[in-house]
Amino acid sequence: MIPVLGYEGLKVAVLGLGRSGLATAAALAAGGAEALCWDESPEVRTSAEAAGHRLHDLGRADAWEGVAALIVSPGIPHLYPAPHRLIARAMAAGIAVDNDIGLFFRSWATGDWDQFDVTPKCVAVTGSNGKSTTTALIHHILQAAGRPTQMAGNIGRGVLDIDPASEAEVVVLELSSYQTELARALTPDVAVFTNLTPDHLDRHGGLGGYFAAKRRLFAEGGPDRAVIGVDEAEGVFLADQLATGPEDDRVIRVSSGQKLGAFGWSVFARKGFLAEWRKGRQLASVDLRAIAGLPGAHNHQNACAAWAACRALGVPPREIEAALASFAGLPHRSQTVAEAGGVRFVNDSKATNVDSAAKALQAFPRIRWIAGGLGKEGGIAALAPHLGAVAKAYLIGHSARDFALDLGATPQEICETMERAVERAAAEAEPGDVVLLAPAAASFDQYANFEKRGEHFVALVKARLGLA
Repeated sequence: MIPVLGYEGLKVAVLGLGRSGLATAAALAAGGAEALCWDESPEVRTSAEAAGHRLHDLGRADAWEGVAALIVSPGIPHLYPAPHRLIARAMAAGIAVDNDIGLFFRSWATGDWDQFDVTPKCVAVTGSNGKSTTTALIHHILQAAGRPTQMAGNIGRGVLDIDPASEAEVVVLELSSYQTELARALTPDVAVFTNLTPDHLDRHGGLGGYFAAKRRLFAEGGPDRAVIGVDEAEGVFLADQLATGPEDDRVIRVSSGQKLGAFGWSVFARKGFLAEWRKGRQLASVDLRAIAGLPGAHNHQNACAAWAACRALGVPPREIEAALASFAGLPHRSQTVAEAGGVRFVNDSKATNVDSAAKALQAFPRIRWIAGGLGKEGGIAALAPHLGAVAKAYLIGHSARDFALDLGATPQEICETMERAVERAAAEAEPGDVVLLAPAAASFDQYANFEKRGEHFVALVKARLGLA
């Protein structure tokens, strides 16, 4: 646990008692603060109280007397589409509103670090797609290279729940736009921007607000090194804003598809090969095509970003290359579940929108595509340019019939359930085919979350193949 500094003897309100909220309350108490906890759910409050946390009804007229700060869980809106009533009340009273990420960055470094010969460092990863894979890949590379490391944030543990830093340790954080937008302190040593596609627009008041939330990690934090994906206009803009000129190697540009040799430092992938260039010459080249845990151009971009971050931390190319080969991928993100009879089964349940599904559909040459669920605005019509590899679509869930209309002449079958879709896709698959779950839709019509959907797919595949 990271004890929170700066609030000793003070009252600090905590709104939202999920994973991060409970960790925040415990870390505040460890730092000598009085944590006043509240959640809108009676069941959650009961559970928190049973765990020893002090409940404090923030809706009472006198609730904010003597409160020094309000710490908010990421799922609670603080500005758009409208501030939560309790957050609005705190702001109207001039009470500082922060989140666990802000508390982490103000509390992680302590006087104990004066005894270290090598100072700990923090890598923070944000972006629309690929940030979980990039974060996990950086962590994996550091582990394989024998570097002490912890992973936290939007993946794994809450940031305040990790252990205090050890000498030369690297903490790797995945940060969502919800987390970067509100944090009052953002000071990573290396910051990574993977890409930007429209998402959470209601929460940020549009695409500009969404990009501004991501940009804060770089504008507010002033990292020593910035790794920027430049395959979208926003990344090109951000890299230009941070660099003093093309030769400035404090900014490492990364791409999947573009050659970037003209810059001071760049890492890019083309036709399955990763290349690192610095000051006009190539330093490394790696064939990514055979790495099962990193299929497709989108994962090659993730590999470039992770490579750049680890090189910025001083990891040699040969150690990174070896670690890439042993990376198994993350569950529900281009996860190879099994291979049998020349057919590969891939779980990409995290592909909950059109952009992420498009990337999955471009990763394999011939696909039996399981798609559907609770469709999002606009359906999947935008996927039309990416259907060339789809041998047949097997449609499930609430939006199955709407998706069928969007698919037009693409061979398809309305299966409704995951059981039927897996059965039909596996029965019709031929050697060389990939049975791919990439739903392009939310899961809430049939499953509690995308993880449960992916787990069901995995269980059905393993049962069919006799691997359960």
